[in-house]
Amino acid sequence: MNMDTSQYLVIFFQILGSLALLIYGMKVMSEALQKMAGSQLRHILGAMTTNRFTGMLTGTFITCAVQSSSATTVMTVSFVNAGLLTLAQAISVIMGANIGTTFTAWIMSLGYNVDLTIVVFPAFFLGIMLIYSKKRRYFGDFLFGIAFLFFSLVLLSSAGKALDLEHNPAVIDFFGSFDTKSHFTIVVFLLIGTLITCIVQSSAAVMAITILLCSTGVLPIYLGIALVMGENIGTTATANLAALGANAQARRAALAHLVFNVFGVIWVLCLFYPFVDFVCSIVGYDPDGGMSAAQKAKLLPIVLAMFHTCFNVCNTGVLIWFIPQLEKVVCKLIKPKADKEDEDFRLRFIQAGIMKTPELSVFEAQQEIGSFGERIHRMFSMVRELLDTQDSKTFDKLYERIEKYEGISDNMEIEIAKYLDQVSDAHLSDDTKAKIRAMLREISEIESIGDSCFNLARTIKRKGENKEEFTAKQSENIHQMFKLVDEALTQMNYMFAHERHSISLNHTYNIETEINNYRTQLRNQNLDDVDNHLYTYGVGTLYMDIIQECEKLGDYVVNVAEARMGVRTSEAV
Repeated sequence: MNMDTSQYLVIFFQILGSLALLIYGMKVMSEALQKMAGSQLRHILGAMTTNRFTGMLTGTFITCAVQSSSATTVMTVSFVNAGLLTLAQAISVIMGANIGTTFTAWIMSLGYNVDLTIVVFPAFFLGIMLIYSKKRRYFGDFLFGIAFLFFSLVLLSSAGKALDLEHNPAVIDFFGSFDTKSHFTIVVFLLIGTLITCIVQSSAAVMAITILLCSTGVLPIYLGIALVMGENIGTTATANLAALGANAQARRAALAHLVFNVFGVIWVLCLFYPFVDFVCSIVGYDPDGGMSAAQKAKLLPIVLAMFHTCFNVCNTGVLIWFIPQLEKVVCKLIKPKADKEDEDFRLRFIQAGIMKTPELSVFEAQQEIGSFGERIHRMFSMVRELLDTQDSKTFDKLYERIEKYEGISDNMEIEIAKYLDQVSDAHLSDDTKAKIRAMLREISEIESIGDSCFNLARTIKRKGENKEEFTAKQSENIHQMFKLVDEALTQMNYMFAHERHSISLNHTYNIETEINNYRTQLRNQNLDDVDNHLYTYGVGTLYMDIIQECEKLGDYVVNVAEARMGVRTSEAV
């Protein structure tokens, strides 16, 4: 059948649109599943990675569930960056993710062998009904995603038949010009598969095109498998891009994904033809001919899915015993950066990476807020040190550090708020929306703690400039108040490091009550001491400025704790 240019153009755009629909369907389905699972994915990752085998099974399970190895590996890299997973645990999870992603290839092979039209349109109808029911809207999103996925496969299959490539001499001659028995040709197609996957950031889309070309009979199975091997390397680009700017351990986890797949490709290349023939024998496909075109069209998608599975299962089976050695390799390849002074402003956990889901973004923001709290606690420790510093040069240097921390505090509030604002633009669950509102409260109150710390430092500096000195009793009282505030900040950071269900506000309230009572006691005592001329009114004013600021700081800590627990902010005492 001869077709003019306009017909080819229509089919070409049908293929492009189908691929876009496939990528979108995968994205919608993955995000819907992650919303339904919520924080359970994090709990699963944390609880089921006690050894390399459970880690591998966890990675497999999560990737099969969310239908995206990229989502699993990016999530894993983020957890390593947050310190929730060790590098060894992350490597085992990534190995499992490689196995789990083969499930997608099997879905696609099914789509090329079974007419899915009969289930696609009912799925669309049921999906929209569930979306408007609101209670089951995430399941409706999932149905929409999987319907888009299947519909794209139907469109791709029909486009492949319309192209009639098996009867196109130019296409047949082009692919026939490659020597399928040459390792050089295999490597070239492997690199092509890697490059295309890096560009489109979707191994599923490249797999769909590979299946389309192979099922029409124009692309020899050996070259199709070479493309699949390239896809395994190309898909690692997502995690490595997400790890840019992360800490050394996170970048090592992303690199381990690349090293793992490159190693697998190398050993499979050494045994390429025997390995491919073995996979073909499992399916019952004869790569050297002797089969009808219809039989080939039916079996080739299954051969590609089987190869993808065998490749990743065998590679994991070999390398899972060498995780410590793999860990050493990536540690040697990526050296930790020389530690910069903590005064340098940078976000530790929030990255400008790609493929972030709202759930994962909120998790990263919460980790960053925890880091914010720790930084503010260090700022308060500097204030305590400043009070006892007598040497003027040391005092000035320490005061400058506190002042710089105050600027960092302002910047961190703004940057975290911007990030949360970007996350809130996505379609969020009610639980996630509530978390974002709570986190905005948290960062506002933590920044206020930073302001209080700087106010304390300025009061102490003013005391020195006025040549005033506190009495021994005043110094003792201030140190006692500082101790209570330090205890409150310690409890605040403890709450950031633990899940809500395992913490209570009682300890925070008790500390706040102690601070308030002690403030009242010292205020009354200060009036008596000034009346009795134990010290001047000016010294008493500076003294009470410090005590009152500590009490305000304690109020801010309570507000942070209440926001963390989802309790309405109380009135400042």
